[in-house]
Amino acid sequence: MTLTELRYIVILSEEQHFGRTAERCHVSQPTLSVAVKKLEEELGVELFERTKTSVKPTLMGERIILQARALLASTENIKAMADAGKDQLGSPLALGTIFTMGPYLLPQLIPHLQKQAPAMPLFVQEDFTENLRKKLRDGVLDVILVSLPFSESDVVTQELFDEPLVVIMPRNHLLAHKEEIALDDLQSQSLLLMGQGHCLREQVLALLPAMRNALDPVVSRAPRAEGNSLETLRYMVAAGLGLSILPRSAAEASLCQANRLVARPLAIPGSRRRLALAWRASFPRHKAVDVLRKAIQTCSGAYWNFTTEPDENVQTMLSVR
Repeated sequence: MTLTELRYIVILSEEQHFGRTAERCHVSQPTLSVAVKKLEEELGVELFERTKTSVKPTLMGERIILQARALLASTENIKAMADAGKDQLGSPLALGTIFTMGPYLLPQLIPHLQKQAPAMPLFVQEDFTENLRKKLRDGVLDVILVSLPFSESDVVTQELFDEPLVVIMPRNHLLAHKEEIALDDLQSQSLLLMGQGHCLREQVLALLPAMRNALDPVVSRAPRAEGNSLETLRYMVAAGLGLSILPRSAAEASLCQANRLVARPLAIPGSRRRLALAWRASFPRHKAVDVLRKAIQTCSGAYWNFTTEPDENVQTMLSVR
């Protein structure tokens, strides 16, 4: 029995698919299958029920996997404690961030953090919240930047800042003359959302409960255009496919010079998202987390403090007011 084999069965219990597990473990599928079978033979029990469509833990498998998860966490803690004993700011920090935050914060954050902690390289992964949750739990990531609400057992969450949400539209849209966009203004509009799995999608749907059924293609049974990046949504809005609700940080810059868009604040209570850092309660490098937190808040504080008047010297898609 090895730690590698225990890691395989823990991740296989989460993915319930040999192909996805092999990809996540960076091994071939045959290598993974042989390792799992070898562990089952050593233990003398079947850990998984295998069918053509899924792989699920047996009752005994669930009990063993629970112990394996605890053992792996303890192993990561031992490694982290050893690193922390050397220098909390002297080894790499693995940061995970949601897709809708990374592109707008990281270009400022990384240089700033390099000045504050030059001996602590920052390794970054962008992913969906649920995938970040798994990677944090497995010790693949040290800290994650997520949008609240977020909760996980044995994980510490610290709020960072609030960011307003805004509506973007073509500058010749009927609503473009308004200073703020009310809920009633959106009722008759075609609204473009992020795809399934993005936390921003759920935040927008929660903000517009009366429109939830109409915006959900499964419920309404009507095809709807969706995007898997904020850039895609902005270009679809520019193409006249509808309006969209984005974080204000994503409503500033653009590479497109034609079909200028405008962004308007939302006159809807709670029209903002709250960003937070999350890390395992047992993670011993508290100084590293603190330096990261201060760097993010410093960058974001400067970033959100932009003028609401369009810069005539800069040709962009968006005009924020």
